[in-house]
Amino acid sequence: MRSSREVAFRLRQELKNVYLWKRPPRIEIAENLAPAFSAPSAVVSPGEIVHLAAGIRRHQFPIFGQILDTGPQISWRRDYQRGIETGLQYFRTIPYLDCDRAGDHKFIWELNRHQHLVTLAQAYLIDGDVANLAEIQTQLESWSVHNPFQQGINWASALEVAMRAMSWMWVYHFVGPKLPVEFRRGWLRELYLHAFHIENNPSFYFSPNTHLLGEALALHQLGMFFRGQARAPRWESLGEKIMRDQMDRQVHADGSHFEQSSYYHVYALDMFLLHAALTKPDPAYMDRLERMTEYLHALLGPAGSLPFLGDDDGGRLFHPYGPRDQFGRATRARASIVLNRKDWPAASRLFPNAGIAVMVSGDNQVLVDAGGFGPWGAGHSHADCLSIVARAGAEEILIDPGTYTYVADAHWRDWFRSTAAHNTIRIDGIDQAVAAGPFRWRNHPEVRILSWTTDASGDALEAECRYAGFVHRRRVEFQKPDLVSITDHVDGPPGQHLLEQFWHLGSPAARDRLTLAEGAELLDSWRSTVFGEKHPSPLACVTRRGVLPMRLEARINLS
Repeated sequence: MRSSREVAFRLRQELKNVYLWKRPPRIEIAENLAPAFSAPSAVVSPGEIVHLAAGIRRHQFPIFGQILDTGPQISWRRDYQRGIETGLQYFRTIPYLDCDRAGDHKFIWELNRHQHLVTLAQAYLIDGDVANLAEIQTQLESWSVHNPFQQGINWASALEVAMRAMSWMWVYHFVGPKLPVEFRRGWLRELYLHAFHIENNPSFYFSPNTHLLGEALALHQLGMFFRGQARAPRWESLGEKIMRDQMDRQVHADGSHFEQSSYYHVYALDMFLLHAALTKPDPAYMDRLERMTEYLHALLGPAGSLPFLGDDDGGRLFHPYGPRDQFGRATRARASIVLNRKDWPAASRLFPNAGIAVMVSGDNQVLVDAGGFGPWGAGHSHADCLSIVARAGAEEILIDPGTYTYVADAHWRDWFRSTAAHNTIRIDGIDQAVAAGPFRWRNHPEVRILSWTTDASGDALEAECRYAGFVHRRRVEFQKPDLVSITDHVDGPPGQHLLEQFWHLGSPAARDRLTLAEGAELLDSWRSTVFGEKHPSPLACVTRRGVLPMRLEARINLS
């Protein structure tokens, strides 16, 4: 049930949207516009930028783990994989979550974020090739013709409008004065309209998470960008207020992001870091920012690789190219600059709000997820309570299989976020919660940490997960430097029950590192290392049928 406050907000919002759609504001931008903030730079080599730009000029776009070849004419509203393209209806009428009718919005929107245009601008600065400038202008002119204000799928998400606006601002910083004056005027008018749309459609009620952060960040930047224009002061102050409010609302005391997703934690941290670089937040904001970085550093571990706990959507605030598990490295580097801190020591630690225990010894790392689901419908959480991820140096032993898709395939969406897709126990084939559409869970489990100890000789975590009348209690002991023992106790209603203990392996060879209960089988499973891609991956499974309580043990040798 929606509150009266939300109903009133949405009514005002829709009335203004319709008014703006019917009568877009008329604006004039001064020729001598001088934006009041500087642009970021990519943490990549100049050679990589030039190479990427060459492919982009050929309309070969790196989208997640694939190359999208659009041919000479780019169809901006088209899902090329499925051959589906929506029209220019009023943006609220686009069924963007219905893949059969609108295509996979994630693939469409990733191209329309225009982050590839930033790469073209950077390439021009590197080698002076004017073909990059010509391509930027051609693509922007094409986009404007095929995506009129508030018409079509590329206006359906305020976050996507915000991401595109940020790309445009960075392109302007890099090469704006090099583009023709008349073109530039029209382009900046469209950017100004982007700001109107974001201002009127913040995700206070729809997705008050990283969606709201991205919108607020862009709105604040737009206010700085257009200083001297009529609406700019409101955009700057509103964006700044939302960013600072959301730091308190979305970030736990232990530094973890409230959606219980490691990938979205990086998203949020990147946004908060950029905001901190543009303005001067108060000490409390900076302290929370430092805790976010400490949490990220702990997740990355000695290998500097991000485990995909919860959802990952393959995108990034800036330069969305390369291995996704390494995106956190650049984020940590930026945090070191913003926070003026270079030491991020590795140590075993419990993050109680996230429910994540990090166990470290030398190059070995074990993560135990003893956290609950995220807030509200827990849209980006997985049914992964008491799951384990383990590494021996750079070698993956136990992995989290990732996400793969959001709306393109309901079966695979549910499988990749299911209990069976994680290194935990499933009881009677029942997930720890009930999937209710692609971004909602019902009947969240009750998860509780019972004990945590750490010292130079070892770490130990004991936690339990209660759901559907069952209790799964798991104890994980890390005998430093290289031995992990896991003990599972399962209790519940009388009668016969089926237990499945899953171990998703980083490689077939990783099986030799595990000592499992008798009868363990090596099976074929799946893994996704980037959104939209999946490939076979090995799985070891122990199956037991009997009367509860039951006990299972396992050991992992990391040496």
